[in-house]
This record gives sequence, structure tokens and C-alpha cells, in this order.
Amino acid sequence: MASTAAGKQRIPKVAKVKNKAPAEVQITAEQLLREAKERELELLPPPPKQKITDEEELNDYKLKKRKGFEDNIRKNRTVISNWIKYAQWEESLKEVQRARSIYERALDVDHRNIALWLKYAEMEMKNRQVNHARNIWDRAITILPRVNQFWYKYSYMEEMLGNIAGCRQVFERWTEWEPEEQAWHSYINFELRYKEVDKLLNSSALVIVHPDVKNWIKYARFEEKHGYIAHGRKVFERSVEFFGEEHVDEHLFVAFARFEEKQKEFERVRVIYKYALDRIPKQQAQELFKFYTVFEKKFGDRRGIEDVIVSKRRFQYEEEVKASPHNYDAWFDYLRLVESDADPDTAREVYERAIANIPPIQEKRHWRRYIYLWINYALYEELEVKDPERTRQVYLACLDLIPHKKFTFAKMWLLYGQFEIRQKNLQAARQGLGTAIGKCPKNKLFKGYIELELQLREFDRCRKLYEKYLEFASENCTTWIKFSELETILGDTERARAIFELAIGQPRLDMPEVLWKSYIDFEIEQEEYDNTRGLYKRLLQRTQHVKVWISYAQYELSIDTSDRLQRCRGIFEEANKGLRSCEEKEERLMLLESWKEFEQEFGSDTTRERVKKLLPEKVKKRRKLTAEDGSDAGWEEYYDYIFPEDAANQPNLKLLAMAKMWKSFHTSHPKNKTSPNNTFLT
Repeated sequence: MASTAAGKQRIPKVAKVKNKAPAEVQITAEQLLREAKERELELLPPPPKQKITDEEELNDYKLKKRKGFEDNIRKNRTVISNWIKYAQWEESLKEVQRARSIYERALDVDHRNIALWLKYAEMEMKNRQVNHARNIWDRAITILPRVNQFWYKYSYMEEMLGNIAGCRQVFERWTEWEPEEQAWHSYINFELRYKEVDKLLNSSALVIVHPDVKNWIKYARFEEKHGYIAHGRKVFERSVEFFGEEHVDEHLFVAFARFEEKQKEFERVRVIYKYALDRIPKQQAQELFKFYTVFEKKFGDRRGIEDVIVSKRRFQYEEEVKASPHNYDAWFDYLRLVESDADPDTAREVYERAIANIPPIQEKRHWRRYIYLWINYALYEELEVKDPERTRQVYLACLDLIPHKKFTFAKMWLLYGQFEIRQKNLQAARQGLGTAIGKCPKNKLFKGYIELELQLREFDRCRKLYEKYLEFASENCTTWIKFSELETILGDTERARAIFELAIGQPRLDMPEVLWKSYIDFEIEQEEYDNTRGLYKRLLQRTQHVKVWISYAQYELSIDTSDRLQRCRGIFEEANKGLRSCEEKEERLMLLESWKEFEQEFGSDTTRERVKKLLPEKVKKRRKLTAEDGSDAGWEEYYDYIFPEDAANQPNLKLLAMAKMWKSFHTSHPKNKTSPNNTFLT
């Protein structure tokens, strides 16, 4: 039966989820936790109010509360908030003695807790226990003297009680610990509230403990505010001495200057500003410059304002030359400023500093700007200071410094020579220039020395110098020409002609065409026509240049003789024959054009027609170009000139001319396929 009953027992069916899709609204674990937290914050109904009706219930209530507080303290003695709550509860019951006992017990646990001391003292003050409060404050500032709050509260309590002497004593005890600046200011304000200014005068304890610029300025202004001007000035002077030159501050000098400005001591103000500007770096003196400029505009003259601007620019230049000593342009600007404003000693000092920066590389391009420092230095000593001896020393020092074996500066030698002449010391000038030519001969040196001797009318010396010059540079045609011109001016034409002969006989010349032209012009001026013709013939033996032929022809035309036209025409004919072998056909064309102009002006119809027949025909041709690497670069068109004289000697050119005639005939008679003279092609 039991088994039957067990068999008949039904097995519960497991519920099947019909819809396994996710729900439309999903609930996350975060939402569940947030909702639980929000429900915790829901306001619970307040506990029912307990009404105490007799003393026994009150004692029971007190005992219960005290037991709870003691239990909390016993659990964790270091939690000071439990002690404070306990003491405040006892205080609320007017059990001051018990509260005091609790605070003392708490102080035994943690005597360095600031909040504990403050609550303890406030309780005593609240209950008007003044002596107890003083005792607590004394204990607090003795144990924790660096807690400023205790001192502030203590001094405030004494002041509120009217115990001024006690408050002052608290401040004096406080200042012995050298507290922060605000403590000193509180003490000063306390004394000012009770008009005890005399106790503060001549008291420099604050600036000794906290020697900041702002404290010195406040100290001086305090003295000034109460009418002690001399004391205020003395404070500023002490502050300047205290900081010295290493720790100067522009704000201190600005305050000092404005103090003196209020006292109408304008000269003192000016001295203060200048003293400060001489000692403070430019970057740290912007405000100082600003106030100094404003002061000069208000109380100074034009010179004073200029001094301010000059001082500012001087600072700028000092910074520039310190940053880059070899920046000679900065030195030039600085020196220009110093020369215009400063005394000679200051200018010399700056010049000496500038020339001490010798270029590190001995290359002339690096010395070009540097050498002008010496030139300006010498000119300044000579023209501005008017010290010839020092000027001479500057020139000689510069000439000793230049490495003449590698390069030299002819300008420096010439300036030195001109200076010595201005000093009427001709011997020293010649000696200097002679040394220059001996050490480092240059064209400019020779020219300058010769020019100097010409001005002095020392012609024999000029001849010697020209000889030395030509030994140094025999290829210089200009020198030969100038030498010859000198002899011509002196009337010695034979020497001039000999010089020209020597010149054209030189194996190497830089401008031979100029030399020959000068020689020819010389002979023309001397009216030596045969010599001129001889020169032209000698020149044509050396060169067949077309301009020489044209010049020769024009020369013959310019001579007033009966056969000048025949001579000129003969030269043109000879030139035309000579230029036939010339590759430059443009030159030959130029000659024929010049001949044509001559014939149009002086010739007959026959001669004109003859020259016209000699003129070439302009033909366009093509030639193949080749690149630098040898590859084909295409074709280019160019114009060529075909002279009739050349065409007669070349049958190919004659054939080409006949082909052109045939083409032109067919162009004008397109219907005729053959020409009556078509046999000429065969």
C-alpha cells in the first residue's frame, strides 16, 4: 500500500518560461543599490519626547547619558570629538566644574589638539570665568607658541576686557617668537587704535625679523604719515645700505624718490634715480625708467628728459654688447650715443672695450667692420677731443695690430699719413706711407701716396713712386697712362713718349686697348701725324679689330689735307681685304656700313654703287645642336651673311642663287611648268 501510495504521489512540475525574450525595462545591480541607499535616507519619525517630572527621573537621565559618554570614551579615547560632546553636554546642564574636569582629562590624552584648547577657553569665556580663561590661554601659548589663533584670541579677549596693558604684554610675548608679518601688523594696528604712536617710532623690529622691501617702505611711510620726515628719510637710507648693491630693488628706489618728490627735493630725486639706474640691470629697471621719465617731464628741463632717454638706450646697448661682443654694429650705435652725450673719459673707455674684441679669424672679410672702430676712435680723438698725441697712438696701435703678412688696409695707412700732414709732420707721413709700400704694396697705397706728393708738388718723388708702382704692377695700364700724363703736364713729351713705348712693349697688360688709345690720342694732341699713322699700323699688326680700322679711317678723314679722302678710302679697302678671312661677319658688315656712310657723305655715285655691291645678303639657315653629353639637341635657326665677293669664289653659292631665281620665276608664272632658260640647271 505504501509503495502504491508513493507511486501515486505526483511529482511537481517545473514552471516553464514561455517568453524568454529580455524585458523591456532592465533593472541593474547599480539601480538596486542606489534605491536601497535612498530608502535609508528617508526621514524616520522622531523619537517620542521624554518629559522629566521629578528630580529622581532627572538623576536617572543624567546617569544614563554620562554612562553612554563614558562608554564611548572608553571605547576610543583618542577621538577628541567624543570628549568635546561630553563636555558641551555637561556645560549645557550648567555643570561647569564637571565640564572643566572633562576638558582636563581630554588634554591629558592629546594636549596638542588645537580645537580642544579653543573649545575649553571659549567655555570659560562664555561663563565669564576670566581668570580661568587667561590660565588656559597662557597654558596654550606656552605649549603651542606657533599657533597664531591662540595669540589672536588671547589678545582680542584682553582688549575686549579693557586690559590694554595685558593685551600689549600678550603682543610683546608673541613678537619674541618672531611670528609672521600679519602678527606684527596686528600689534601696530593695536597701538594705533589707542594712539600710542610714540611706542612705535624708531622701532625697527619688524624690518629686522622680516627684511623685505615692502616692510621697509611701510616703515618709512609710517614715519612720513605721522610727520617725522627726517626719520622717514633715515629709514630709506638705512634700507639702501641694508640691501647694498647686490640685492637692489627698483621698488625701493621708486618709493624713496617719490618720498623726496613729495618733500620738493627734486635734486635728491634725480640723484636717487641715477644712482639706481647705474646699479640695477636693465631688465629689472622698467618701472624705474618709467617713473624717472615722468618725473623729468613734470619737474625737469629738456636736458633732463634727454638724460633719461640716453640712460635707457645705454642700458640697452650694454646688454647687446654683453650678449654678442663681436657685434660691431651694436658697438657703433653705442659709441655714437656715448660720443654725443658723455665725457671723453667715458667715450675712451667704451672705445677701448670695443677694440678689445679682435676678430677671432685672420680673414679680411671679418676685419672690415672691426677696422672702422679704430678709424672712428682716431677721428674722435683728433676732431672732438683735439688730442693729437693720443690720435697718433691710436693709429700706430691699429697698424701694429693688423696682420700685414696676410692682408692690410690701405685706408688706415692713408688716414695716418693725412693726419701727420695735418699736424705738419711731413717726414712722419712719408715714413709711414713708405713703410706701408715696403711691407704690403697695394694699388690703393701707391695711388694715395702719389696723390699726396702731387698735392705737395714733389714731382721728382712722384716719378720715383711711379717707377716703384710699375715695378710692382707692370701690367696696370692705368698707371702707365697716368705716368705719361704727368710727364706731358710737366712738358717733357719725350719722356711721355718713352713711357708709352715701354708700356706697349710689356708682355702682359690688363687693358691694352685703353693704353693704345691713350698713346694715339697723345700723338694726335702733339700733332705728330706720321707717328700716329705708325702707331695705327703697329697696332693693326697685332690686331685686325674692326674698330681699329674704323678709327684709323676717321683719323685720316679728320686731318685737313688734300688727299684725306683717298687715304680714308684706301684704309677702308685695305680693311675690307684684311677682314675677308675674319670669321666674325658682323665686324665686316660694320666696316662696310661705316664705309657706306663715308661714301654717302663724301663719295660719288660710282663709289657709292661700288660699296653697295659689296654689302652682304642676309640668309636664314639651320644648324644642328649638340648637348653637353654629346646627344642630339635638335635644330636652331640663325642668320648668316653672304658677301658677293665670297659668292663669286664659291660655285655652290652661285648654284644656290640660280635656284632662287628659278623658284621666284615659277612663283610669278604658276601656269608655266618650264622656263625658257631651263637648260641652266644642267
